[in-house]
Amino acid sequence: MAWIYLVIASFGEIFGVMSINIYIQKKTMARLGLVILTFGFGFVFLRLAMNSIPLGTAYAVWTGLGAAGAVLMGIFFFKESANWKRIVFLFFIISGAVGLKILD
Repeated sequence: MAWIYLVIASFGEIFGVMSINIYIQKKTMARLGLVILTFGFGFVFLRLAMNSIPLGTAYAVWTGLGAAGAVLMGIFFFKESANWKRIVFLFFIISGAVGLKILD
């Protein structure tokens, strides 16, 4: 169950970063509230995951999946570059997160 919590926490990280980008485009209290809400959501589930998963592993997977998801959100929603080099390094991030799960 802890790994499911960690994946859910990663979505909080992904949407938190995405909401920062949305907030930067137009600074309103509602958008700032969205930033706080999404990161808070992620932190709650990260805490739940860390009841069973070691700190280093949980944090590395959380940030890795969050970073990978943020790159994909940037490509699909904010028209950021999707060149082959970015995709290769995105694969490395995901591989590292999977590797840590395998070793745990």
